[in-house]
Amino acid sequence: MEDSLALALVVGLLQGIFEWLPISSEGQITLYLTVVEGLPGVVATRFSLFLHLGTALSATAYYRREVATVVRSIPEWRPTSAVERTPEVTFLAVATLVSGVVGVAAYATVEGAVSTLSGGAFVALVGVLLIATGVLQRTAAGTVGGRETLTLADALLVGAMQGLAVLPGVSRSGSTTGALLLRGHDGPESFRLSFLLSIPAAIGAGALVVADEGIPALAPETALVALAVSALVGYLTIDALMRVVERVAFWGVCVGLGALAVVGGALLLV
Repeated sequence: MEDSLALALVVGLLQGIFEWLPISSEGQITLYLTVVEGLPGVVATRFSLFLHLGTALSATAYYRREVATVVRSIPEWRPTSAVERTPEVTFLAVATLVSGVVGVAAYATVEGAVSTLSGGAFVALVGVLLIATGVLQRTAAGTVGGRETLTLADALLVGAMQGLAVLPGVSRSGSTTGALLLRGHDGPESFRLSFLLSIPAAIGAGALVVADEGIPALAPETALVALAVSALVGYLTIDALMRVVERVAFWGVCVGLGALAVVGGALLLV
């Protein structure tokens, strides 16, 4: 029981911090659970997705005014003029729908693929996806923002990128923000839209795991402790860490961590 509680506290703390950094909280926690705790890759992936429910609560509380504004705009939505009348609501709705479709497909794929991989191969795969995330962020960092209009193409691209973030090692915030930057939007607005979009996505990912296999890895009461810790730590750290993200080149962190995971996975295979 003490070991399970300690694990819950550690992973809750990590989720509460890593969720706001574009380094794939799912990838980092999956690596921790696989390499340090010795859990199978499938179980580690499920539990890291489940923990997103906690930071979804943090994001909802932090962006409560923006969430309220979006909710108030819903009655104004009309199918014939959705993009013109309520562009942000339309963007969030379409992107969420697309991310749900892509995310379910990606989840089914990762479930099948990870179950066939050895521990070393799985760690190396997470490393490769982290490197790919870093490359995307580096490419997006060189773009010039300024475009203010949200389009259907934005929603389709960002929704697809968020759905792919079900894969451990693909940073949800890094990929969605990167996609918005590549589409010409500026940094602060891209981060804001990314985290508004994360709320339904995180709730959906956690609910998908629970509906598929129940609460993974830990006893229900211990899992609730992990959720509570991730929600509390997430709310307390989001403001400071968002400022850090503006100043640190996290694409390099992704590439470095990914390279270490690839090397470590290769050594485990030897």
